Amino acid sequence: MALGDTTPRVLRFGVFELDRRSGELRREGLRVRLQQQPLRILEALLDARGEPVTREALRQRLWPDETFVDFDSGLNRAINRLRAALGDEAENPRFIETLERRAYRFIAPVAPEPAAEVSSPPTPRHRRAVWLAAAFAAAALAAVWTFFAAFPRRVPPARGIPIKSLAVLPLANLTGDPAQDYFSDGMTDALITDLASWPALRVISRQSVMRYKGSAKPLPEIARELGVEGVVEGSVMRSAGRVRITAQLIHAPTDRHLWAHSYERRLEDVLALQDEVSRAIAEEVRITVTTDSARPPAPARPVNPEAYDAYLLGRHHWRQRSPQSLEKAITYFQTAIARDPGFAPAYAGLATTYGPRIIYSDIAPAPGEVEMKAAALKALELDPSLGEARAVLASALAYEWDWDGAEREYRRAIEIEPNATVGYMSYSWYLHALGRFEESLAQRRRALELDPLDVTLNRAVARDLDATGQDEAALAQWNRTLELDPNYLRSQLSFALFLLEHGHADLGHEQLERARVLQPEDPAVLASLAIVSAESGKLDQARRELAKLKAQSARRYVSSVYPAFVHATLGDKDSAFALLEKAYDAKDPVLISIQTMDTPVGLHPPPERAAALRADPRFADLVRRMGFPRRDAAGGPSTPASGARGGPR
Repeated sequence: MALGDTTPRVLRFGVFELDRRSGELRREGLRVRLQQQPLRILEALLDARGEPVTREALRQRLWPDETFVDFDSGLNRAINRLRAALGDEAENPRFIETLERRAYRFIAPVAPEPAAEVSSPPTPRHRRAVWLAAAFAAAALAAVWTFFAAFPRRVPPARGIPIKSLAVLPLANLTGDPAQDYFSDGMTDALITDLASWPALRVISRQSVMRYKGSAKPLPEIARELGVEGVVEGSVMRSAGRVRITAQLIHAPTDRHLWAHSYERRLEDVLALQDEVSRAIAEEVRITVTTDSARPPAPARPVNPEAYDAYLLGRHHWRQRSPQSLEKAITYFQTAIARDPGFAPAYAGLATTYGPRIIYSDIAPAPGEVEMKAAALKALELDPSLGEARAVLASALAYEWDWDGAEREYRRAIEIEPNATVGYMSYSWYLHALGRFEESLAQRRRALELDPLDVTLNRAVARDLDATGQDEAALAQWNRTLELDPNYLRSQLSFALFLLEHGHADLGHEQLERARVLQPEDPAVLASLAIVSAESGKLDQARRELAKLKAQSARRYVSSVYPAFVHATLGDKDSAFALLEKAYDAKDPVLISIQTMDTPVGLHPPPERAAALRADPRFADLVRRMGFPRRDAAGGPSTPASGARGGPR
């Protein structure tokens, strides 16, 4: 502050004071955490003291040299955060009044404390006069505050608005470095996971909310698309070994701000920080913390910062689901484990990475299944409450053909984390493979409620609708799936086969060619092209595609089930059964679908060829040796339903 500057250094209003020099807002002497933009708005309003400050003037003060694309939304959020810090309400303001949505005015009395001038020391008489003036001002301010406080306050909004469904939008990365997005995204995931442990609260899963990263859509519109009542948005800042999360809760249909707060911890205590934030939000939406309503959280142990960073990078690559990214994910999870051998989520992440690599023939089943099961068991040893790890363990048991053990663990995974999609999705895969299509559809629809924009889930629902004979609903669901991601290979492939099976030959071939363009060397694509060519009477073309598929087998692992189904379509049952026996010896998880002949990628022989395989005694012997569970009348027939792919329709 310059010599002779008489600008007030401290401005007092109510129980608050703003120290302009330190940039701190204090309530009864205690610091109130406030972001930079809300703080600068408060300074502008206090400078005007009773006079209107237009939105344009605030824009010039906050973003003078920028073209701020979503200025209105940014200013609204900053004002909401400021009001939350002051405990103020737009409808019943005590501090900040809105003037026809074009300006704001600070309406509470303000008592400035002027900066001291550098001059000769005051005389005793002067000091007494200053003291008396200050005492009088303080007494007057206290009287005014008592007068205003005498009026009854309205119940805080969060106490009067029930929220039973919630979406956590991607937390903003405030470091300014896009390379750090993985950290803010990982914190978003962690907050979603923690909140999802509350059974009374439906929390939208990660795949759906990440579509709104950087979106300028109004919150009410986002809420309608996700089907939620509440939205959490905020930011993450990591610096100098500390991490800060700022979050605010909004009643989405009305875009009404309910609550905001900032939390800061050492990076080692990031797990405790996540738990603290999730519990604060849950309390605001009136969820009771009891052992009956939420799983007991694991102790919030410190975590090695390098381990946590590697873990988040592993999750980042895992979500991309390409063979290369999954390989990177394994490396990062292993690094996290090496840095912190007691960090259970790293083992769970490692376990989940092996599943898609095995199913999509990126690695041989035997070693992958051993690593997958070992990582899941270790994660559960460290933290039995990890539903994700239990779902992976269930899949590992299914790969071993321990059907009863797998179903028990799938059900346990859902019981532990009823708001997580992983349990429903994994269990539905198991049910679909066993021909229990109605049950599978119910599980997938539940998962879709939690993650309505996830392309994999939408694709899975379409397949179950088709399997249960709901052709029109299946077609509508396929269209929805392709709208979400027109370039997702598994969707293109499965939709092409659906169209071909339902008499839309031209469209089916067109979709199949798109799949070929996306990944011309993918084993499932080559097998599908061979099957379609054989069915179309193009036997030479089918054999060429089959030769390409077998050439792939010389360079990488390819499930023997794929060429087996091609041989079956060509009418060569002996070769087909020889390849199925090879899959049996390898305990290939794709063989789990042999009863329905509908592999996880949607690949299947034509119905008449599938019927010919089933009629062969070698088929019954194979099914018997795999020990599939027999279902009584209550559970449905042990053979596939009439609507099953590859079965009679």
